[in-house]
This record gives sequence, structure tokens and C-alpha cells, in this order.
Amino acid sequence: MPNATLVVAANANADRRQVFVDAVGTDGDVVFLEDLAEAERPAAVAAATAIFASGMGQLPNDGADIGGACQLLQFHSAGVDYLPLKHLPADLPIAGNGGAFAEPMAEHGLAMALAAGKRLAIEHGKMKEGEFNQGVRNRMFLGGVAGIVGFGGIGVAMAKLFKAIGMKVHAVNRRGETDEDIDWIGGADQLDAMLQASDVVVLSLPLSQTSERLFDKERLALMKPDAILINLARGEIIDEDALYAHLLANPNFVACIDAWWVEPVRHGRFEMKHPFLDLPNVIGSPHNSASVGVWRVTAWRRAAENCARALRGETPWHLIKPEERMR
Repeated sequence: MPNATLVVAANANADRRQVFVDAVGTDGDVVFLEDLAEAERPAAVAAATAIFASGMGQLPNDGADIGGACQLLQFHSAGVDYLPLKHLPADLPIAGNGGAFAEPMAEHGLAMALAAGKRLAIEHGKMKEGEFNQGVRNRMFLGGVAGIVGFGGIGVAMAKLFKAIGMKVHAVNRRGETDEDIDWIGGADQLDAMLQASDVVVLSLPLSQTSERLFDKERLALMKPDAILINLARGEIIDEDALYAHLLANPNFVACIDAWWVEPVRHGRFEMKHPFLDLPNVIGSPHNSASVGVWRVTAWRRAAENCARALRGETPWHLIKPEERMR
């Protein structure tokens, strides 16, 4: 019986190659597609037990050669909504790299929350204009409630940091349950109640047909007028027009936006319908919460370990749902 085979479609330097070799061990063979002649690549993909790629463009014929023996198509990024997946077989197991960048993204989210609550950017700008607003109040996070929408790897990492600064942690996920030590967990039908109780709300859920524009005018109105909303997920989860109007109407409400509606990686350009960055109650970053160079090998290792599970016949982690095949 032939060995199980992991085909690595992404270009890999020596360190990254070793990550896959170590993860697979004696559970199968590792084939690096870039080592094969172009004519040999479709056959390697067709015979693969598992495939790792950073994008569909790395696969010959956009993945049309993936065979029935494939137990996992594993991607490097956590979110796969921007990848053209609908043409692939419906029964092909596909996984995002869930939690791969959880720790650096959680640090970024906490930094945004603290900058917003402590008015750092606002008062920095006012000091440049000669104002010294020592008496203006900023926010205390100790004892407050952090609400996390989507309690996967990023959400869990965020919870640990919020707990470390003395916040209560509430969360919503699909199952409405968790083994993590937090103060409250609910299902999707309890989202509105969580929003009403939260001082800080973090979005760390995947974009899907059910989460697109989940935060509309009505849902934003449920939040506290001085809440901090942090989007580490996808811009499309928030209605762009509704958020801009909400920010204008509620000057004490702060939006911390790392994930935008139109971005270069997913759309080939960056653009906004409204001048969010001109508002004093917006903190923006260029979706760089995961851009921590030293963490790249860790992300590849987590993906490699999931591929190894497939080679051993185990159920992979972070399999996407049918509604997450957006394209």
C-alpha cells in the first residue's frame, strides 16, 4: 500500500521545509511541488493525501487535479473566504489555519483597546496643537466586560489578555460552550445580550454567508454608546455605511479597524466608502495584526501539524463550513 503523501504547494525555504518534515515524521512522505517539473505536478496533486497551499494559484489548474484520495486541502491563512473554492468538490475537506496567528493578533487587539480607552492618539494630536488636557478622563478596563464574537484561537488568546488586565470575559460561538475559563459563553442567539453588556467587543469570527453584515444599524445600536469595537476578522462582517453613521452619531463610541472592506490582498486595492480615518473615534491599522515576522514559522508549523493529522487518518482541525465558501 503506498505511503500517505503531503504535497506542499507553497514555496518553502529550508526552515519551512523542515517544519513539514518534522510534523509528518514517519506518517507519510512530503513532496514539495516546486521541486517537480511543471508537467509532473498535476499527477502529484492527484495522488496527494493532503495538500498545503497559501493560495489557489499555487495549485496546477486551480486545483482541478485534486484526487478523491485527498483528505485535506490546508491553507496557510486562517480566513479562506477570499479564495475561489466553490468549484472544488463539496466533499473535499478544506481547512483554514485557525489560530495560527492568534497570539500576535491578540496583542494587536489589546493594543488597540488600550489606545482607544486611554485616548492616546487623540491626546497626542491635541498636545501637538498646544493643548494639555490632563483633566480629561480616560477609561479604566479593570472590572469591565470584554465580549468576544467568535471564540476560536484568536478569541481564546484575546480572552487571556483581557483577563490579565482584570476584565470579565464573555463570548459567543457556534456551540454556545467552551472548556476555557471565562465568565460567560453563549450561542449565536445570545449575541445581542452579550453586546448590551460589553464595554469592549472583539470580532474574531470567519466571514460567511451568515456573518456578512452581522453588525448592522440595529445591532450597533444595541452596544453601549461608549463601547470599543475591534475588528480583527473581515470588514464585511460590519455594515460599512451603518458603522460610519454610528460613529458620527456617537462620538464616544470607538471603532478599531484592522480588517477593512476592500483590501489589497483580497481585492487588489484599498478603498473606503467613507473617510473613517478622519474621525477622532477611529483607530486604523493596515490589517497587519498577524504581520509578526518571527511568528511565520509557528504558523506554518500549526498548518503542518493539521496536515499530519490527515495523513494519520484523524479528523483535521478548523474545517470550514459550506457557508464559508464565499467564492
